[in-house]
Amino acid sequence: MEEEKMNLRLDMNVQKLEAEKLRKGKNKAEKDLDSLKTDYKKLRLLMRTVGLGKTSEQFQEVQKQIRL
Repeated sequence: MEEEKMNLRLDMNVQKLEAEKLRKGKNKAEKDLDSLKTDYKKLRLLMRTVGLGKTSEQFQEVQKQIRL
């Protein structure tokens, strides 16, 4: 009976450690995703600022405006 209790406690401790490890991994993944989203937004803003992603006509117009 005592051995069974000890085994159950060990199993419970292992499961707690595994759950904590998964939680930490999830938190890190969410933090990394947030960072990627922020970097993507900054990149899109930069692309708009310098005129990337535009048609050649639009890009030429941006270049004209920059020269003024």
